[in-house]
Amino acid sequence: MSVLARKGDFVLTASEVNPVVRALRSHDIEITALHNEEPRLFFMHFLANDEVSKLARGLEEALRHVNRKRE
Repeated sequence: MSVLARKGDFVLTASEVNPVVRALRSHDIEITALHNEEPRLFFMHFLANDEVSKLARGLEEALRHVNRKRE
């Protein structure tokens, strides 16, 4: 089993915050900070220390809730 420690950030709109929180928490990814700025964007910081495949699944699920350009 490969284990990975990873820190990261999301920049989110208000409607994206709760779905991303649920996705990260459901995969035991810790949210270390959440703050907002003007224009109304939220900056979410996370920390994970777990099996690589579990971390990948959690981040993949969180990204599904982010309104980003999909190619």
